[in-house]
Amino acid sequence: MAHLRSRRRHSLLAVPVGLALTASLGFLPGAASAAPQGTPQAKAPVTTGGPLLSYVVNTTADRATVARVGKAVTAAGGSVLTSYERIGVIVAHSTNPGFAAALRAVPGVQSAGATRTAPIVPAATTDIGPPEKVKPPKSSSLSASRSLASGKEPLESLQWDLPAIKADQAAKVNGGSRKVTVGVIDTGVDDTHPDLAPNFSRSQSASCVSGKADTSAGAWRPFDPAKDYHGTHVAGTIAAARNGIGVAGVAPGVKVSAIKVSQPKTSSFYAESVVCAFVFAAEHDIAVTNNSYYVDPWMFNCTTDPDQKAIAESIGRATKYAESKGTVNVASAGNSNFDLAAKEITDASSPNDTKPPVTRKIDPSVCLDVPAQLPGVITVAATGAKSAKSYYSNYGLGQIDVAAPGGDQFQLPELPGKDGRILSTLPGGDYGFLQGTSMAGPHVAGVVALLKSTHPRSTPQEIQWILKAQAHNPGCTAADKACAGTAQVNGFYGYGIVDALAAVQD
Repeated sequence: MAHLRSRRRHSLLAVPVGLALTASLGFLPGAASAAPQGTPQAKAPVTTGGPLLSYVVNTTADRATVARVGKAVTAAGGSVLTSYERIGVIVAHSTNPGFAAALRAVPGVQSAGATRTAPIVPAATTDIGPPEKVKPPKSSSLSASRSLASGKEPLESLQWDLPAIKADQAAKVNGGSRKVTVGVIDTGVDDTHPDLAPNFSRSQSASCVSGKADTSAGAWRPFDPAKDYHGTHVAGTIAAARNGIGVAGVAPGVKVSAIKVSQPKTSSFYAESVVCAFVFAAEHDIAVTNNSYYVDPWMFNCTTDPDQKAIAESIGRATKYAESKGTVNVASAGNSNFDLAAKEITDASSPNDTKPPVTRKIDPSVCLDVPAQLPGVITVAATGAKSAKSYYSNYGLGQIDVAAPGGDQFQLPELPGKDGRILSTLPGGDYGFLQGTSMAGPHVAGVVALLKSTHPRSTPQEIQWILKAQAHNPGCTAADKACAGTAQVNGFYGYGIVDALAAVQD
């Protein structure tokens, strides 16, 4: 099943599960030496009859090498779905059980591995029932005018999270630039929602589900609106318009786009889809990406396993490429209440696309959660209405960059809020509460979009520095035995809870 940071292993509005660390792999395209001349040939005998799997093959990043390795893919009984020459990643399909081993022996290949343990299946959808919703306010031109005159959206009184990061105050100064787009890499977005339609960018949206970008009209929308609501909820937190209709986003003046990567029926996020998404974002002038998931089927990708190593390397190359084009990548830390700085963590959910998963002890220093753990990615922990760490949020000294509201059903806001979770948009013009680091990530993505609006020439690294410098840290309390660090930087909040008002004032 899916790896979304807001609902894994739980009912629709329950706590998410996921993971994130902050390691340092040097996933740089072209880091290896150039491949020797001549067409490489696969060494292993070609067999068939195995399950049809998808593979990532990581090569030296130049056209000649990618072309030669593409021929080796065919020689090993595979077919090339797509190639990304600029980062040296080939996505291939094969029924040869020895395909990955054969490609690893090809000159110019740094790593190769299957992106899944379950075979590729035809697209299908299923309905698991509607989520719990908040009744949308009655819409009329008069009510919209009154809301706009008051400076508050009709449901904004339930959004305790906006004042928690001063996003309501920031909107009065600057709601963000129309030149800034946040790409939601997720389950798709319902761009017809009245709170999202004014800010939605169709020209920067696509489906990357197959591993190759599909920009046909509506390809970015959820497969099943009743089930795949996650991306629409995330998009509303980032950029729901202040139009007098429903809720408000952190950056209501910026644009938002959808890059759908989840598989139909299972909602799994596989490596080839995520690589496609980051490359698409890099090449379509997307300033910020939000990533509220971990890549299936492994919660942690261990570099000691050749398949998992290839997954981590391919996505690492893609995030680096996006960053080189000026994109800031934001990812949720996960919802297992893991100490990501621990020497050992028990992963009981991997692989999650075949049954049963195998319980394994992993070393976080060599087993990586992607994309959250990759270099350059902003890793986000969740807080509740009392500005304390959410009970489910992962943490760890040196692993969390910043924190933001993700909701906590045990931290109740002052009236009239009443609900400690996060209210945002759902498909079909609806609204609903969710909690998870999935909800914390888009708050940070919204603040980053405001920073990109204020500092349009700043690099992704400079934006990160400013974000951290402006954050406010609650600090560890005596009761927080697991919270290591100082009042300035610690394992629960990183550099602190982000500040939207400061983002538009500098």
